[in-house]
Amino acid sequence: MIGLLAVLFLFLAVVGYLIGTYNGLVQVRAAVKLAWSNIDVLLVQRHDELPKLVEVCKQYMQYEAGTLERVMRARAGVDAARTSGNVASLGAAERELRAGLTGLYAVAENYPQLKASEPFRHLQERISGLETAIADRREAYNDAVNTNNVRIASFPGVLVAGMGNFPEAQLLHFQPEEKADVDLQAAFSR
Repeated sequence: MIGLLAVLFLFLAVVGYLIGTYNGLVQVRAAVKLAWSNIDVLLVQRHDELPKLVEVCKQYMQYEAGTLERVMRARAGVDAARTSGNVASLGAAERELRAGLTGLYAVAENYPQLKASEPFRHLQERISGLETAIADRREAYNDAVNTNNVRIASFPGVLVAGMGNFPEAQLLHFQPEEKADVDLQAAFSR
């Protein structure tokens, strides 16, 4: 009888441990999705602000259509990567957008009335604030992904992850050329 109780207790302990492990994996998977969603919210906000900035600039910069078009193309690229959830292509699209915005701000230097306009300053500050928040959220996303990937690769998570649907999440990282500083001299010479 005591042996049967010991076996039953051991069985319940193992089942409880596996249930706890499974629930822990569900939590970290949800944390990855939440972190991505938090980035997505800011990307959408920035996406909505960029046309306003371009519109304000058009009023002052009649001869800079190429710069404005570059920003809008880059905006579309970021939106496509965001919508598809393609973490890998988001880095390249973000780099192109940063370069386009740097070029836009550089060209705006030639238009003192534009720089002095309240709508331009407000939008520039808003977009810069969103850029900072996006960078912070990227860090939180990568932390969540790292926690997820460690949990599903360690024992006993690896066993439970193998039986359930717990794939590794993809870190948001950038290629060396995507991390390089934007060439301001090239931006100012456009």
